[in-house]
Formats: sequence, C-alpha cells, structure tokens
Amino acid sequence: MIHAVLIFNTSGVPRLTKFYSPIEQSTQTLIEKIYSLVSSRQAELCNFLDAPELEPYLKPKDGDGEKLRVVYRNYATLYFVFVVDVAESELGILDLIQVFVESLDNAFENVCELDLVFHFDEAHHILSEIIQGGLVLETNVNEIDRAVQEAARVRKESFASANPLSLGGGGAVGSRSAGLQTPLGWLAGRLTGVGAR
Repeated sequence: MIHAVLIFNTSGVPRLTKFYSPIEQSTQTLIEKIYSLVSSRQAELCNFLDAPELEPYLKPKDGDGEKLRVVYRNYATLYFVFVVDVAESELGILDLIQVFVESLDNAFENVCELDLVFHFDEAHHILSEIIQGGLVLETNVNEIDRAVQEAARVRKESFASANPLSLGGGGAVGSRSAGLQTPLGWLAGRLTGVGAR
C-alpha cells in the first residue's frame, strides 16, 4: 500500500502532500524527517531506502506494524517521494513516479515548481486519477490525460453555463442563461443599431 505521496523542492518546501494513512504526529515534522532522509543521500545510491524511523509517524490502517520504505526520484529541483510498505515493489513505484511525472508534464507542458504552486488543484486531480486510497488505479498515461482533459472540459462548460457574463452561454437547451442576452451582446447591439428604437 502507498501511505504517502510528497513532492518537495531541493530546499525542503513541500509542494504537494497526500497521505493515505493516519498521521500520528505533526505533519511538518514527518515531512522534515522524509526530506532529511532523501536529501542526505548521494546521487549514486539507489532511489529507495528502508525507513524504520517513520513508523512512529505513520500508522498503517491494519496496524500490524509493517515496515515502511521511501521510494523517490529527483527531477531537476523537485523530489517526488512515495512512502510505501514492503508489499509494494520498489521498481514498480519508481515506474509509477515516472507515470505521475509524465502526466504532469502533459498537463503543464514540462512541469516545474511554479506549476505545482499555482495549479495545485490540477496536480491533486492528476494524482487522484492515478492513486485512490493508497491503491494504484491507472498507469496508462494516455488514459490519465484523457480523464484530466475531460474533467477540464466539463469544468469549463459548467463555469460558462453558470456565468451570465460568458460569451457562449453554454449553448445548451434549458441552460440557466438561455434567452438572456449577455452584456457584451447588448452593448454590441446598441452600437450597431440593432434593437434601437
């Protein structure tokens, strides 16, 4: 099971945090502990390590005292970190990190730290398309992108139909703004003489 997904920069500032297990102590202390584990490792060492020092912070849902592992990848100025139990394959999780990064790259066109700061909701949505409740749902990057694009399209249509100032008005029969003229349409009509007395 995946217990946590974290993204932080090389200074240790968290940019995305998602926990799938209850946290027994301070979240900030846990993040600092994980950052100290990951940032102190040399580049030539493998990208996963046993982390018995995290067990007091994260309690597995079944409470059987499973051993925790930290699996991470460093991309430019960002660390992508997954905290998993020993039942998960380290290489599988490294591949999952790659899928997550590719999905973020597709959504943000070469993801950077500022994308995660200003579009944290979309980053969380992408993560929720991949992982739910600590279990992997989808690993196909094309399917993840399709789901994210569909959600964005539906969200945009919803905003347009709910906004009386929108230019399109949604175009759907029975939408809330059906029959209402937008202020821009009214002004354009007045300037061109349409509807004048």
